[in-house]
Amino acid sequence: MTIGISSITLAHDHDLVAARQRARQIATTLGFDAQDQTRIATVVSETARNVIRYAKSGKIEFGIAPGDVALLVITVTDRGPGIADLEMILAGKYVSKSGMGIGITGARRLMDDFQITSSSDNGTTVRMSKIIPRRGGIRPDDIERISRELVRQTPQSPLDELADQNTHLLKALADLQDRQSELEGLNQELEDTNRGVLALYAELDEKAVSLRRADTLKTRFLSDMGHEFRTPVNSILALTRLLDEADLSAQARKQVSLIRRAAEDLESLLSDLLDLAKIEAGKVDVRETAFEVNNLFSALRGMLRPLLLNRSVALIFEDTEGFPPMVSDEGKISQILRNFISNALKFTEAGEIRVSASLSDDSRFVTFSVADTGIGIAPEDQERIFEEFTQIDGPLQRRQKGTGLGLPLTRKLAALLGGTVRVESLPGIGSTFFASLPVQVGDTGKMEEMPEGTRPESGRSNRILIIDDDETARYTLGSFASRPGIELFEAENGLDGIEVARREKPDLIMLDLMMPGIGGHEVLERLKDDPQTASIPVVMITSRFINEDERHQILGRASRVIYKGDLSRELVTSVIDEAVKG
Repeated sequence: MTIGISSITLAHDHDLVAARQRARQIATTLGFDAQDQTRIATVVSETARNVIRYAKSGKIEFGIAPGDVALLVITVTDRGPGIADLEMILAGKYVSKSGMGIGITGARRLMDDFQITSSSDNGTTVRMSKIIPRRGGIRPDDIERISRELVRQTPQSPLDELADQNTHLLKALADLQDRQSELEGLNQELEDTNRGVLALYAELDEKAVSLRRADTLKTRFLSDMGHEFRTPVNSILALTRLLDEADLSAQARKQVSLIRRAAEDLESLLSDLLDLAKIEAGKVDVRETAFEVNNLFSALRGMLRPLLLNRSVALIFEDTEGFPPMVSDEGKISQILRNFISNALKFTEAGEIRVSASLSDDSRFVTFSVADTGIGIAPEDQERIFEEFTQIDGPLQRRQKGTGLGLPLTRKLAALLGGTVRVESLPGIGSTFFASLPVQVGDTGKMEEMPEGTRPESGRSNRILIIDDDETARYTLGSFASRPGIELFEAENGLDGIEVARREKPDLIMLDLMMPGIGGHEVLERLKDDPQTASIPVVMITSRFINEDERHQILGRASRVIYKGDLSRELVTSVIDEAVKG
């Protein structure tokens, strides 16, 4: 319900001045600030001018819609010929030499609500409203007092009104100049920041080159050292075997045994170092042979039973009769499983170690598992154990010495064969290590269907497309996403991103929400409407807060929304793994 407080008849040019004055008086009485007073007065003046120019006469009514959120309501009516191009004017497509379209579109922007109806029979009615900035709202009994205040106010002359208008314009100009100064200062700060970022990029590039050089030197050192050390180690082992044949005292035989055991440990370390160096240098060949999983398990059973010195632990190999033959590198798969079982033997004091294998639903992958009832691994350490030279601290670990190279080597060997390695563990209950490998090496066509595993780090790479206009954001996302088995593509705007997506067919698109040109919303719509890219999962990246409605709208077509401030290597890795597994 709207209660009227004033009205003005429009017929002559001086009525424009009266309408503007009354609008300003009402806005001042209702507590609007100076800027809103000028806006309201300007909207009333422009609307009244259109009435006199096109309809010759009309009326302006001022009213208040009371309530907790009270509104100033301004209604302008005329009985003129109506506005023929109203829809084009409201759409911002109409160009008028007289400026009528500019007045209407300008009034819409300055008011909180703007409604207009027009026809040749009934003329034009404009209803505008603006929220009154008054705590507690306005009640009906307040309106009578406001009306009395308006009646007591003496109208100004047109000259006084012009002076007031000039004063407000000068103040607005001063405010604009202040903002211009602030913008210039901000631009200078941004230029300084950009220079710093460019310097940082240059430094990072230098460090990246140094790291690559150091990595190459490390690989060469490990290879050279391994070969140089292997000769004397083999000599020591040969001499201990020779001494075993001699007539030695019990004490001397024990000393020889200790020497041989130390030499065997050193030989194992050298073998692991050489294998790692070869893999990193890309000099390891995959020797494909056809073999039965059951025969592999039989060989491992015979090879590892002598290591089972603790009678409290049972080493169990489950039956794999009926498994299809594998075409892969049997020696490397055996090495992976030996490492798993050796670790289990070290850290299991009682219970069992169970070695098993299972086929994926499509029979394309075999998942080998080694489950123990040992000490288990804490969740925060389950990824660390796959890092080179890493050993978890603990009483049992201190008694069982190792190099920290076995598990990193198994992961690299599995990746070389087109598979993955992972662990599930609970402290005090035990651990299960998994190696998921293709039945036929090189067949990685459906890695997303591997049971509870992640996609391999070799074979066909996971292809990730990053679409973001911000170079820093692209660099950060790319750094977090980068790992073996990831191939990255970048696009610095929406149109290029759509083109790259069509051409490269990535496994995942990471799309920025706010970009110049076409934004993230439109890019997402185009990707999902295009049959070539509709099936590619899209993760929306945003630096601004989005409300639940917008989030719901995005998630109707994107698979996930994440904030740039939350980005980390762990989050990006999990997002990629989740998306590419489907």
